[in-house]
Amino acid sequence: MCGISGWVSYQRDLRQERSTSEAMTATMACRGPDAQGLWLDEHAAMGHRRLAIIDLPGGAQPMVAHTPEGDVVLVYSGEVYTFVELREELRRCGHRFHTDSDTEVVLRGYLEWGAELPERLNGMYAFAIWDGRTDQLLLMRDRMGIKPLYYFPTEDGVLFGSEPKAVLANPMVPREVDLEGLRELFSMVKTPGHAVWAGMREVEPGTVVTVDRTGVRARRYWHLRAEQHTDSREDTVARVRELLDDIVRRQLVADVPRCILLSGGLDSSAITALAAEQLRGKETVRSFAVDFVGQTERFVPDELRATPDTPYVHEVARHAGTRHEDIVLDAKGLADPSVRAAAVRARDLPMGLGDMDQSLLMLFRAIRQHSTVALSGESADEVFGGYAWFHDPVARDAGTFPWLVAMESQRGRDGGSVLEPGLRERLDLQGYVAQRYEEAMAEVPRLDGEHDPLERRMREVCYLHLTRMVRILLDRKDRMSMASGLEVRVPFCDHRLVEYVFNAPWSLKTFDGREKSLLRHATTDLLPHSVLERVKSPYPSTQDPAYVVELQSQVRDLLSEGSNSALDLVDHSRLQQITRTEPGQVTTADRNGLERTLDLAVWFDLERPALTLDSGR
Repeated sequence: MCGISGWVSYQRDLRQERSTSEAMTATMACRGPDAQGLWLDEHAAMGHRRLAIIDLPGGAQPMVAHTPEGDVVLVYSGEVYTFVELREELRRCGHRFHTDSDTEVVLRGYLEWGAELPERLNGMYAFAIWDGRTDQLLLMRDRMGIKPLYYFPTEDGVLFGSEPKAVLANPMVPREVDLEGLRELFSMVKTPGHAVWAGMREVEPGTVVTVDRTGVRARRYWHLRAEQHTDSREDTVARVRELLDDIVRRQLVADVPRCILLSGGLDSSAITALAAEQLRGKETVRSFAVDFVGQTERFVPDELRATPDTPYVHEVARHAGTRHEDIVLDAKGLADPSVRAAAVRARDLPMGLGDMDQSLLMLFRAIRQHSTVALSGESADEVFGGYAWFHDPVARDAGTFPWLVAMESQRGRDGGSVLEPGLRERLDLQGYVAQRYEEAMAEVPRLDGEHDPLERRMREVCYLHLTRMVRILLDRKDRMSMASGLEVRVPFCDHRLVEYVFNAPWSLKTFDGREKSLLRHATTDLLPHSVLERVKSPYPSTQDPAYVVELQSQVRDLLSEGSNSALDLVDHSRLQQITRTEPGQVTTADRNGLERTLDLAVWFDLERPALTLDSGR
């Protein structure tokens, strides 16, 4: 796992731009703390920071293949889980290998298959190839968008990087966010290709972007398709298990210490148990969980979480025989401004998720002291239909993104927004969301003869989650883990599993009258009964009132100082009211408002964005 950056310019000599290229690459140091590399030619600069996972002595980048027609250069972030089979196939085609790395397999694969290469890969990846034979740059991203990749078209080429910060490090790029960017930032819809920063784009999942002297072009090589599902219930459950066994086996491959992220829910518990089975007799699986001081003893059920995680975590760890450790966090650490700053810096944006971002970052930092690779249960809810709103007719049939309906019901009609009323009106988030929903619905693949209204609607709902919601969470996990130098793998995002389960009828996905029926029955033999029966519980958030006290204090200080540009975006009177409320009486919505305000303040301090609020939609 690594960080990449680069610059293609057809009207200048980039060999004279070493310092700028080095600065772009340096922003990716957290993603690749083990090594760095830079390759410069007249019209292309390619930078790389490495987190060594496979073939530690080999696999250095940028990796170059010399051909009679010109050099082909690769900078690569990610893992290809089928690299062993592909290497053997390429050897049969006449290719010779000098390392054991999957990086060389990707490079040789491009020489053999060209732009059709990603269609042969199984993994999580984002990479750039400069083809000196044709003076073309190709940017390629995995099917589900697990690994990020951004680009900024220029007058004579393009800038690119694993994260916006790499692109923004080039002085040619303005640090500008317009109304459209703010709408995307505050709407929670994750529009494909949208990067929030003006002029910047995200390479869409399952896409190849080609850059040459004629401009920039994008080609989708993968998207979800609607296909008839003919397997019986028993065969479907068996196929899900067969896929999971193969996926976990492949994703456990690493030449560095590995572990599992365990929350005590069905998803992470299934991955933990599968990994323990795969490694039984060879290695004891390490597992880690996040917890908060006093959370289990003082836990209060709410709309999202009926039970604390820790008792289930410990039961699974005992059942699977893992070597387990809880990472226990306190309110003071969570509220530490330096931790918030690191979280906002990692994401390049003020996402407003507050302690859930900060605790994830702190968890990953602690895990990195022991492991370099972690497997996660992320994305099972999107794949198997696990969220409560999948099963709520009000949210399901509301004619918008279901998760937004659920969020609104939990935080009130106005969402407890602390945005300045005039800005709120100009943003017209309701209109923006409606537009994005209409675009998403137009993409949904349809199955001929699918006349049942519920089946048709659930295909739509599943598609929305697999192309929008999941990318919000994947981006969060990638940024927090890579900011800590930790590679997190997501078995449930294997495209074979996603394709197969997407086309299973909703009646089959809920055949036992509950959420995630297929996953539950595919792993019944591996898990404690309590976990199999546990109701879905999201990533935990601290309930300690001391955390709210810290938020209130920090926002009061921010308002009294009055100098941060973030204050131009928020409702001062509303915030003052929240800071005077008894901590135990602060609603979830108001707590989110405090978090959002502090994240915005950090963003303005760190990134110095220029806001242009006079542009239309």
